Amino acid sequence: ENSLQKTSYSYTIELGDIFDSPYALNLRSFTKLIKRLQETHPEASRDQIVEAIQQVRKNNKGMLCGLAISTIEERTSAIL
Repeated sequence: ENSLQKTSYSYTIELGDIFDSPYALNLRSFTKLIKRLQETHPEASRDQIVEAIQQVRKNNKGMLCGLAISTIEERTSAIL
């Protein structure tokens, strides 16, 4: 149970790091985006996908807000 709690805590921090604006992406959109990217890139781990999304955010002046989910997906796919 401790390792599960640590994993959940770490995952929450990653979400906060990526989606620091309430207008960026909600959790449902994030989950949908991850699922679609996992289907498109089955060779990529979830961590690799999250890192690629973080890179998209960095490349977009540190924000994802204003980008359509499809745009985030395309840019993340290009990185993966």
